[in-house]
Amino acid sequence: MNISIEKGTIEHLRDCEEALVNSELGRRYFAGEGSAASAVLEGLESGNLFVAIEDGLCVGFFYFIPNGAFHSFPYLHIISVKEAHRGKGIGKKMLAFLEGIVGRDKLFLVVADINPDAKRLYETVGYRKVGEMPNLYREGITESLMMKEISTS
Repeated sequence: MNISIEKGTIEHLRDCEEALVNSELGRRYFAGEGSAASAVLEGLESGNLFVAIEDGLCVGFFYFIPNGAFHSFPYLHIISVKEAHRGKGIGKKMLAFLEGIVGRDKLFLVVADINPDAKRLYETVGYRKVGEMPNLYREGITESLMMKEISTS
C-alpha cells in the first residue's frame, strides 16, 4: 500500500463527500442534502483538509481545526476513509500525518458511542477518553472527548 497525504483541493470534493456520506459519521450527522459537501468545502476553504491518495485516487480525508479545542489545541473535526479502503491502515496513516503537522503537545477529537470501530482505532493509536458529553449533537448519542499527548521531541 503506497499512500501519500497531501493538502486537499476542490478536485477532491466529490471523493471526500463520498467517503463521508458512506460512513457511520456521515449517516448520523451529514445525511441532509448537501451537508457532507458543505462540511468538506468548509475544510477545503480553511486550508486544513488533507487527503489520502492511493494510486492517484483520493481514498480518504481529514479536516482539522488548529485551535478548535478550547481555543488552544488542534481538534480533529472529521476523518473518513472510503468504504472499499477501510481496514488497510489509511486512517492510522492520516492520524500520524496530522500528529506530525500540528506542532502541539495535545490533539483532541470527539467520537460517538454509535461508532465503536472509530473509538477502537483512536484508542489503538494512543488517544484516551477524557470526558463524556451525552446528547451533544444528537439526542440519545453520547460523544466521548478524546485526547492524545503527542511527543514533541
